[in-house]
Amino acid sequence: MSEAATETQAVPSFNIEKLYVKDLSVEVPHAPSIFLERESPQVDIDINTEYSAIDKGIYEVVLMVTITAKLPGKDKVVFVIEAKQAGIFRVQNIPSEELEPVLEVVCTNIVYPYLRELVTDASVRAGFSPVLMTPVNFDAMYQQRKAQAEAATRH
Repeated sequence: MSEAATETQAVPSFNIEKLYVKDLSVEVPHAPSIFLERESPQVDIDINTEYSAIDKGIYEVVLMVTITAKLPGKDKVVFVIEAKQAGIFRVQNIPSEELEPVLEVVCTNIVYPYLRELVTDASVRAGFSPVLMTPVNFDAMYQQRKAQAEAATRH
């Protein structure tokens, strides 16, 4: 193999292969009476990420969110939205120590705007005001998880 061919194979590459909705669930357990309530619900958002290898150099990254809206002081659920937005990414010739941050930070930053749009659309279609998710610092989330994992291994 020539030197030029070896260099070409070693060049890091990153491509978005596909972005898609993996799962979506909207529940309005107290419909239709919940639409007569005049109080604004308290909205709690729980977001998580996961990734897995599909093939050599091809990974699926999934952002999962659970949004629960409850009436304050009544503990009555207004709605629950559970969504998984995913992407398939081709990540090749990246050093192994840099792969995890690419998947957990770079890829999630690409998928997140699609998740936000999905959640907003789902809340409106369910008959409620749009749920507008604020920006997320996936780098800080990654660093926090990494620090927690290192602390757990030391104990």
